Amino acid sequence: MRKEKYLVIIPARGGSKGVPGKNIKPLAGKPLIYYTLEAARQVFNDEQIIISTDSNEIKECVEKSGLKVPFLRPNDLATDTAESYEVILHALQFAENNGIKPEVVVLLQATTPFRTAQHIREAMQLFNGQTEMVVSVKETNANPYYVLFEENNQGWLEKSKNGNFVTRQQCPKVYEYNGGIYLINVVALKEKSLSKFTRIKKYVMDEFSSHDIDTMLDWEIAEVIASKFKNT
Repeated sequence: MRKEKYLVIIPARGGSKGVPGKNIKPLAGKPLIYYTLEAARQVFNDEQIIISTDSNEIKECVEKSGLKVPFLRPNDLATDTAESYEVILHALQFAENNGIKPEVVVLLQATTPFRTAQHIREAMQLFNGQTEMVVSVKETNANPYYVLFEENNQGWLEKSKNGNFVTRQQCPKVYEYNGGIYLINVVALKEKSLSKFTRIKKYVMDEFSSHDIDTMLDWEIAEVIASKFKNT
């Protein structure tokens, strides 16, 4: 698929409870959102990249990098409960109104800073016309066949997924979305929400590259990872 058929959306809401101001908070001396923006720019042209934000502070920070932020997200799409699906559709509609007709949306979350341009390129190679979404994942440590439990109606814990496995290594591999990369078929996106997709391919990333920032502990770990990457 030709590169111009892609539209990159980087959502960056101003409010954050876990790590206040995290999208532009300096990580190893650089605003967090710059990690994702720099990776995107190594693969795509600036005209293909939209930062969707409700924050003038984030807008100003991004525009210092030379990328224009074309709009501020409406307030109803900037709450804790606003769905990613609606945010994506809003940015897609803006692009289409301005003559950009993408076939694939590339959603990159700023809170997964160690996803690289190489990761994006490799994920793109997995996408074909039958795919609704290619999503980056990591192998989960919390395997539902082994260490995850749910409370039943009698109040007793039972395994989330049944299986007669003695060791974790015997269990089937289980993956979790890491927030790094979503390649979304635009036709499918307009028909249904992401949670209704069934033709999904995984792109596996390692644990360090998958690191996602939601809490201050996540941030402290990210500082260590960023310092390690900086010195290699």
